[in-house]
Amino acid sequence: MTANLDPLTGPGVAGSPGTAPGFERRAEIDLSAIRDNVKRVIELAAPATVMAVVKADAYGHGTIPVVQAALQAGAGWIGAAHISEALPIRAAGVTAPLLAWLHTVDSPFAEAITANIDLGVSSGWELEYIAAAAQQAELPARVHLKIDTGLGRNGCPPDRWDELLGAANAYQEEGLLRVVGVFTHLAVADEPDREETDEQLAAFRESVSLAEDAGFDLEVRHAANTPAILSRPDAHFDLVRLGLGMYGLSPFADQSSAELGLRPAMRLVARVTNVKKVPKGQGVSYGLTYRTGEATTLGLIPLGYGDGVPRSAVEAPVLVDGRVLPSRGRIAMDQFVVDLGPLEDPESLVGTEAVLFGGDGPAADAWATAAGTINYEIVTRVSQRVPRVYVEGSWGPADG
Repeated sequence: MTANLDPLTGPGVAGSPGTAPGFERRAEIDLSAIRDNVKRVIELAAPATVMAVVKADAYGHGTIPVVQAALQAGAGWIGAAHISEALPIRAAGVTAPLLAWLHTVDSPFAEAITANIDLGVSSGWELEYIAAAAQQAELPARVHLKIDTGLGRNGCPPDRWDELLGAANAYQEEGLLRVVGVFTHLAVADEPDREETDEQLAAFRESVSLAEDAGFDLEVRHAANTPAILSRPDAHFDLVRLGLGMYGLSPFADQSSAELGLRPAMRLVARVTNVKKVPKGQGVSYGLTYRTGEATTLGLIPLGYGDGVPRSAVEAPVLVDGRVLPSRGRIAMDQFVVDLGPLEDPESLVGTEAVLFGGDGPAADAWATAAGTINYEIVTRVSQRVPRVYVEGSWGPADG
């Protein structure tokens, strides 16, 4: 699972950097960073248990290696959005408690129940489908009821909570399911001064009390996402859901990863594939939205929006040959251009590493700023065309 730690060659690859097969572009995932981040949060959240959230292919980092690293570090639960994400985790031999919470009428509930996957429930129709699947599987489902305390997305509206509790209780009496948890999701925990989080937590406590008064013997109550784990100890309850922070990224606009004691786990890198001198006024990429202000050297990076690099990014930073340089012009499907400045021997940079973010390069946050988005999206959108290479501490902490 681990790779050769030489930054220019892959596992078992010898020879010159330019001949290393399969590494024209890659996302290096430092599993030691994943473990360190989980351990850090375990300390912060204690005595609450940590759920490692691995939806969207572990935020682009690769589900199974991240699950294994998180469990090695002491995470007690695994979380996924869809059953289709949870089933391969079970198929890989993972036996830890596992929750999936986002369903449609076509979700494979019976498979989930058979695989001992806990199911989040936000509405009556889900209970009906889960009860029918439990009959089919001849096993009771384990259910976490979700209350919408203010986010306005998934979750049961407060005015229908009693109805959902009643329906769940009826199915529980039939032996078709067991309510083991109540949970909610916070809307503005990444802005710690917002009063809405206080309001949501108060509503959550009331909903938990109603569930307990209805006779449910709850194993877990959970509300905290990464920002709430880091800023709201009163939101920890029995279980916290660690997403972004496990990957070493900060959910806060005014605090870096390093300031939070976290280490970014992904390093996105490619090789400079073409270098050429150009005159002043040279147009760059589609639409010619950028023209050089002086004679300079342009370098071509073989990553584009087909690889998940956001097309909307403008003057995004890239580390090349020890210098952080700006991207120029529009990012295309397979490639984009950086301005290398005036060089005497430009072709000497062909094959040099270009680090978009992570490790010794810029932070993912800088690309998020350049693209007008958030760091969550920058790492999650890295496509499957980019090989994931798993390493163990092959580069030091990024500066956040």
